[in-house]
Amino acid sequence: MKTLNTLLITLALALLVAPPAAAQYSAPKMNAPNSGNTEVAVGEKYHIQFNGGLWNPTVYGLIASSQFGITGTQISFEKDLKFAQKRFKEFGVELRPTKRNKFYAQYTPITYASDTTLTREIVFNGQKFAVNLPVKATYDWKVWRIGYEIDVVSMSRGFVGLLFEAQMTEFGASVKAPATAEFTKAKGPLPALGLIARAYPVKNASITAQVTGLKVPDVSPDYQGSYADWNIYGTFNVNQYAGVQAGWRRVTTNVVIKKDSGNTLFKGIWFGAVVRY
Repeated sequence: MKTLNTLLITLALALLVAPPAAAQYSAPKMNAPNSGNTEVAVGEKYHIQFNGGLWNPTVYGLIASSQFGITGTQISFEKDLKFAQKRFKEFGVELRPTKRNKFYAQYTPITYASDTTLTREIVFNGQKFAVNLPVKATYDWKVWRIGYEIDVVSMSRGFVGLLFEAQMTEFGASVKAPATAEFTKAKGPLPALGLIARAYPVKNASITAQVTGLKVPDVSPDYQGSYADWNIYGTFNVNQYAGVQAGWRRVTTNVVIKKDSGNTLFKGIWFGAVVRY
């Protein structure tokens, strides 16, 4: 996480010196005719954009919940709860009032469920669950991302921008046995900073790299958190109004909220589509 923070700070400082040079470039209006040999990329002519995708990440996670002074076990998604890899949906919208300024929102809901038999004793939310006990387990992880992007370098076939985000992360877990059931739920905000860069090798196709993340300052042991999101993807624009996408994404979240904690890693290939106007 320290590496990510250092990378973000270093690149952000480097980009902040770019506006004076970029200001010398008079960018064409989004829907203006091409001038000379400058050819505006097909995927950059819009004011509003909607996107949706299917993500198939590998599953890794540890959760713990303490109660009544009893320390909770670090419960593994794979080894203890036997969660299997599955596909999830995500949705997003982007508003673009000017060429360099964008406002966006994204919603990613992830839910796992399993029926398994415990191979060790665990303690969850103050309750012991014995070895060889059959249990039903669930885990929900939902993230709302709302942010602002400013493109400090903007060209006809690409840009480099800074991202400023506010995220609301919510997670809930439950473990149910024949004679008992326990659950926990927690949520909290996480700010994030990031960088995004896009290039068009050809007029109709682009490659985008995006990274956001931040670590909450350690001001209290009851509230801790860190977040990192790496996303690399390609877009093929069928026309000005629609395109298809494919990419690879890696998201890590570490959250401690009072007596509950969650440590998750999701990574894998995703496919999606985008429509714009």
